[in-house]
Formats: sequence, structure tokens, C-alpha cells
Amino acid sequence: MAPMASSVPCSSSSSSSSSSSMPLKHRNFNIRCAVNSTKIPMPPINPKDPFLSKLASVAANNPDALFSRPQNSDTPPFLDIYDSPKLMATPAQVERSVSYNEHRPRRPPPDLPSLLLHGRIVYIGMPLVPAVTELVIAELMYLQWMDPKEPIYLYINSTGTTRDDGETVGMESEGFAIYDAMMQLKNKIHTVAVGAAIGQACLLLAAGSKGKRFMMPHSKAMIQQPRAPSSGLMAASDVFIRAKEVIINRDTLVKLLAKHTENSEETVANVMRRPYYMDATRAREFGVIDKILWRGQEQIMTDVSAPEVWDKNAGIKVADAT
Repeated sequence: MAPMASSVPCSSSSSSSSSSSMPLKHRNFNIRCAVNSTKIPMPPINPKDPFLSKLASVAANNPDALFSRPQNSDTPPFLDIYDSPKLMATPAQVERSVSYNEHRPRRPPPDLPSLLLHGRIVYIGMPLVPAVTELVIAELMYLQWMDPKEPIYLYINSTGTTRDDGETVGMESEGFAIYDAMMQLKNKIHTVAVGAAIGQACLLLAAGSKGKRFMMPHSKAMIQQPRAPSSGLMAASDVFIRAKEVIINRDTLVKLLAKHTENSEETVANVMRRPYYMDATRAREFGVIDKILWRGQEQIMTDVSAPEVWDKNAGIKVADAT
């Protein structure tokens, strides 16, 4: 930065002794006169800064515009020297700049059911109420329309048409509707129990493609008789009609479970007299599933050598049975 030049007084008669006794009005006049007669040095500025460039230009050409300013002005300092002043961007605009958004997604992410559907996964994670049935059937039909040859993966964690305390929340027709939709599809359906498959949900688990029915190691399956909803203040004849419908649904459920588990109807009916709980091993023995999804189980079983190979590697010779 260049050194400031000394002021040149307007009158040669002005001196330090006389200026001290001069009235304040005349002293201010002398200061302004000295500024006007001397070129204000230009500090180094950024040539690309429009505000500083404009301010420096005004200071060099018209210093009065900087020194003769109103005391109580509503205009921000030095913005009135622009013909059309522009303020800086607001903080919200700065936050939305490219540098802040470069790692953000360009569009919102899909919801979880859509994300699973992209992987051809249909997840039943609630009791079978009408809204759940509608969504599941729509997803099954959509996946068949997308590709009738690729398999569909049906993950089940549901208490069927009842809650976990046994209270009825949906009609038995909700489970039968999903079952019929599964039977009409051209795709193979892999069913996987990932928590609980109770009542009608157990039927859906057993209705998967043969050899493609799985359970997680700590999942539970349970079959039970359909339950009649609360009759309230219904007439006796209406209660009888509803009871007959429950019996029909029970017989239908027995026939379908016997078909998919390859058990006799008498066997299924006997175990359904009371709630029949099955862990993964018992469900496989009963015919509800085909495999238990232990992580790496297939590879472990493949690596296991036959007993004869073990004996040979250990140097054991089998004695002849004579």
C-alpha cells in the first residue's frame, strides 16, 4: 500500500498556531479542501470484486460522495452508490449451492416395499387384514407381469387372521385370497418364514413351490382352527350360520394343509384340535417346509466326507465280518 500523501492547505496563512484558534466551521472546510486538492492513494484490491472496484472508483473521482453522507440513513453503507444495488445471497441460497448438494440424491429414495419389490421380494409382516391382502396380491400380479419366468420370494412374518393373543382381526377369506393368487401364478414362489407363520400364514408358507420352502432357524410355525369373530348381540340363527361358515373354513384349511404337507387329512385335523406349534426342525418333519436356512449349511454338508473316507484318512482298517 502506498503511503498517504500530506494535505495541502487552501490558504498559505493557515498554520498550526492559527488553526487552533480558528472556529470549528472553518477547520472542517480546510480539511475538505485538503482532501479535494490531493489524490487519495488507491489500496490494492481484488479486481474481480465488483463492490470494491466501484467503491474505489467513487473514492478516486468523487470523494464527497463518501465523506458527505447523511448521519441517519436507512440505506446500508455505500449501497446507494450503485444504480441497482444487489444484496448477497441469503444463507438458504448458499446452503442449496452445488458444493453442498453434490453428494445428495437427485430424487427422493423409494419407499421400503418398492425397494423390496425391485428385488422380487414380497414381504408379509402384518396380520392378514384386507389392506395387506390387497397389497400382496397386487405385488404378486405385478411381478408376474414383469417377468413370468423369474421366481418370486415371499417372506412371511405374520400371525394370520388373528393377533398374537388370539383375537380375530380378519376373515379367513383373506388368507384364501392370497393362496389362490399364488396358485394362479406362472412363477415359482420361494416362501421363507422369518419370524412367525401362524394359521393362514402357515398355509401360505407350505404353499410355496416344492423344494423352495424355507424357515429361519429360530422361526415358529403354528396351525390352528379358524376362530369365529365376536357375535355380539346377533340373533341365535345368525350365530349358527356364522358357526357353520367357520366349520367350512376349517375343513378347507385341513384339506389344503394335507395337500401341501403330504399328510393325511386325519393327521392334520388331529394336530389342529389345539394350537400346534412347530420349530424349524419339526416343521420340516411335518412337511411344512423343505429346508432350514442355516448360513452356509449346504457348503458345510458338501465338505463333510463320507465315513469310509474318514476311516481311510485316519488309517483305520475295517475287519472282515467273518
